[in-house]
Amino acid sequence: MQKNLLDFIPKHNSLITFTTDKKGIVTLEVKNRGFYNRIAQIFFKRPKVSYIALEEFGSFIWQQIDGEKTVMEIGEKVKEHFGQKAEPLYERLGKYINTLRRCDYILYTN
Repeated sequence: MQKNLLDFIPKHNSLITFTTDKKGIVTLEVKNRGFYNRIAQIFFKRPKVSYIALEEFGSFIWQQIDGEKTVMEIGEKVKEHFGQKAEPLYERLGKYINTLRRCDYILYTN
């Protein structure tokens, strides 16, 4: 049986902290852990923490991720908020959610 991304329930990775500014823009704080990151920090002066500012679309999606809503429900909220500006909605949302998952910024609860 093939799983449908729209049925997945994403939640934030507890290792990632974030802040939201007055305009609703989310900034992720990602600690650069691991052996290779430590080498890069020592020899190449790489930062111990990276700050990743999400754009308006991504910030809205990040704020909708609560460990309870499915990707489909998040898509409905995005459509309500952005309207036609979000199209092609589920193609964009799917790619965005997959990118967040590949980077380990989110996990799936189911």
